[in-house]
Amino acid sequence: MGKKQKKMLARILVSAVLFAAGFFLPLAGWSQLVFYLTVYAIIGWDIVWKAVRNIAHGQVFDENFLMALATIGAFCLQEFPEAVEVMLFYQVGELFQSYAVGRSRQSIAALMDIRPDYANIERDGKLEQVDPDDVAVGDTIVIKAGERIPLDGVVLDGNSTVNTAALTGESLPRDVGTGSDVISGCVNQSGLLRVRVTKEFGESTVSKILDLVENSSTKKAKAENFITKFARYYTPAVVIGAVLLAVLPPLLGMGMFSVWVARALTFLVISCPCALGLATPVAIMVGTGKGAEYGVLIKSAEALETAHTVNTVVLDKTGTVTEGKPRVTDIVTAGGIAQTELLQKAASLEAKSEHPLSRAILQRAEEQGLAFTAAEGFTALAGRGLQADLDGVRYYAGNVQLMREQGLDLQDFEDRAQKLANDGKTPLYFADQTRLLGLIAVADTIKPTSAQAIETFKQMGLEVVMITGDNERTAKAIQRQLGIDTVIADVLPQDKEAHVRALQAEGKKVAMVGDGINDAPALARADVGIAIGAGTDIAIESADIVLMKSDLMDAVDAIRLSRQTIRNIRQNLFWAFFYNCIGIPIAAGALWVPFGIKLSPMIGAAAMSLSSVCVVSNALRLRFFKAGERVSQTGDPVVLPHSEQPNPSETAKNKEENVMEKTIRVEGMMCMHCVAHVKKALEELPGVTAEVDLDGGRAVVRAEQLPDDAALTSAVTEAGYKVVGIE
Repeated sequence: MGKKQKKMLARILVSAVLFAAGFFLPLAGWSQLVFYLTVYAIIGWDIVWKAVRNIAHGQVFDENFLMALATIGAFCLQEFPEAVEVMLFYQVGELFQSYAVGRSRQSIAALMDIRPDYANIERDGKLEQVDPDDVAVGDTIVIKAGERIPLDGVVLDGNSTVNTAALTGESLPRDVGTGSDVISGCVNQSGLLRVRVTKEFGESTVSKILDLVENSSTKKAKAENFITKFARYYTPAVVIGAVLLAVLPPLLGMGMFSVWVARALTFLVISCPCALGLATPVAIMVGTGKGAEYGVLIKSAEALETAHTVNTVVLDKTGTVTEGKPRVTDIVTAGGIAQTELLQKAASLEAKSEHPLSRAILQRAEEQGLAFTAAEGFTALAGRGLQADLDGVRYYAGNVQLMREQGLDLQDFEDRAQKLANDGKTPLYFADQTRLLGLIAVADTIKPTSAQAIETFKQMGLEVVMITGDNERTAKAIQRQLGIDTVIADVLPQDKEAHVRALQAEGKKVAMVGDGINDAPALARADVGIAIGAGTDIAIESADIVLMKSDLMDAVDAIRLSRQTIRNIRQNLFWAFFYNCIGIPIAAGALWVPFGIKLSPMIGAAAMSLSSVCVVSNALRLRFFKAGERVSQTGDPVVLPHSEQPNPSETAKNKEENVMEKTIRVEGMMCMHCVAHVKKALEELPGVTAEVDLDGGRAVVRAEQLPDDAALTSAVTEAGYKVVGIE
């Protein structure tokens, strides 16, 4: 509870005690008036002041005016306790509302804590604390353990773990070292880091996030705009209705003026549109805050509201559905050649190549810890591949054309290569002067949660469309693998927006998910643009929603959150209107003639406060929204089983070909100590060797005869970690 809220609570408690004491004190006449005016001033001075100030600014008809008019009217009728009690109930409702809204802002307020106060810059060999705005691109800054990273950059020296929870919602810290990219707003948890700045503070990640958050409320939701317009006519109508209620019945001989004026005051109190005004903004605020908690930044209330109408999701391929960088996916070896031997030779041959696919092979070799040296006599063969010498032997790497030029027997590898190509992969042949050694396929691998996200979209009744500049064969391969409804291939960058426009022309509500510069026009054109947080700045600027974790499942959560928020708003509006439809006629005397039942201002105030409490409480239920559980599907390389290798009689001679391999997905590893612990636990099993990857959260185990899954799971569990899957 904030300082202002504590003051209000103190005012309420003091007023309540004095109000109760008034029933036991011998008050009458002027003493009673002075006493209750004092209590009224304590509890309601700010409401009266707001009403006067708003009138001076031409804003007459609002809830402050209604409450001030009703309570001052009660004093004029000498109903002093009723006037105080009405204001007391109203302030209790306002306090609850203020507290609830404050709770809903916690996730957003937490984001504001990511703003760095200073940067440590190296100048003339000394550290100097400066404002982050004064640091230029290329400067070297130093981040000590426990400090917040002030600007985006690349680590020049040092190793550490950084806490990214405030930006991405990830609970586990991320390891960084020399060459790692770091983003502003994260907390350096352990070692000292020297970082070369790559972006000015105004263009940094933290600056852009804060700008998004600070401006998220500039666009109101359509429902909120409707309520605002409705209130312009509703409040004056209530005042006119109260005046008519106070004047007409007495003129028609239906009772005394004092009786009907009292009913008019009750009518004013119970007609106060507090609940109506809270129905939309509180739900929007809670929903936006909940999104921020999960790393889903929603730029405006309008975006959150519009997302629930989406019936078609358009996905960019590269960087959205896929990782956006090639990786080795398949290794197929000829007889007598082990997987590691082929990969080691391939890395040596590709070491001097500048082709992007070469990097994928080198990365795979490095991941497996294979030692290799660059081959001699490297020559790039345009459009075909390369040739180089290794230990005095000439080797070739490239496409099928190069293999045919060398007169090599391709056996059944050409069919295998065609199958890989049909799956959207690029097969690379490797051979020496006498025979083919094998194939290594490289592809842009699918992100771990893409399949789950697309399946969930379809379960939600959404059509899924993928737009890509890749060829149709690659697009169709991904469509088959992920079950995408429609793919549009060979799309030029400038044409993505046109395809989104065409879908809209068919009457579809489109959400576009992308990350690249060429996605920006389509993101802006779509009904809802969703940008992958790791994408380009222009894509993020063009979008309505930003996914900080670059996880497609977050797009699913954004639409789910929108649907739940709109459902919550509708519930709030129903109860607000229901309350008014029931309370206003009763306050006007609808039950007086048939049943002799009348509503006092005190009961009206209590009912009005209760309606606000109900609406706010219902909106706060959105805080229980949970992001969908992630079920990752690995994009790890696939090695064909031994039975599928050519010349099985020859492969039987190689012991390594008989080695079995499984990948265990492990949850709970946070540091290299955890890695060592898991590795030791697995290698205590008979004949098992293990390689544990902290970043990937997986352990690869190998043995000629692997234990069953239950034994592997038990070993990891007993070590204190959780197995989430074995492949």
